[in-house]
Amino acid sequence: MNRILYSGNRNASSWAFRAWLALKEQNIPFKEIIVDIRRPQRWSNLAEIGNFSPAAAIPVLDDNGFIIFDSNAIMEYASELGTNALLPEDIKARAKARSLVAWQHSTFGRICPCLFFESAFYPEKKALSDAEVAAIENVYSIWEDSITLFKGKYLVGNYSLADIMFVPSVVRFTSHYQPDERWPNVQNWTKILLSRPFVKEWLDEASQLEPIYLPGYRDDP
Repeated sequence: MNRILYSGNRNASSWAFRAWLALKEQNIPFKEIIVDIRRPQRWSNLAEIGNFSPAAAIPVLDDNGFIIFDSNAIMEYASELGTNALLPEDIKARAKARSLVAWQHSTFGRICPCLFFESAFYPEKKALSDAEVAAIENVYSIWEDSITLFKGKYLVGNYSLADIMFVPSVVRFTSHYQPDERWPNVQNWTKILLSRPFVKEWLDEASQLEPIYLPGYRDDP
């Protein structure tokens, strides 16, 4: 196999999760190399990635020596390489999808930053502050509006890069605060999204791993 995805720990690598999903959904064959991003080996392992990828981060796709780095770029490459494009044909729906992808890629991480992807796999979930609840509810309302606007099961009608991009955020939000009847479309969307075979495959593997506790989350004995 000449196509290699440098991925990461299933219960920590949310950006690799996105790239992996796009490739899988497009039935693009690839070999996967898992890069351990747990501390302290994280830094030396990513330094090795930096020998062939400018970002020195994962994911990285090596397609027969052609290096594509950054999850967003890999996702778009997968969309164009596969047989079923993961962006809508309609120009407005496509623009909306790209807007949602860009939001997650840029400032979305500021929303409930303590609810990192790893925390979804902790057996004990943290109590949410009022501000965190309000922030999640606002996102649920935005997702609800988009699903309603495009009259489908997914964010912009059909399954797209926008849905893939938000999978890790759906995991971290719903593991702490489920959408209720105020957001019926989001309830249905999250259920469908998390039931997709490749999403389940990744998450099932993640749930079998020892949780990766980030510094400051708890006092180790």
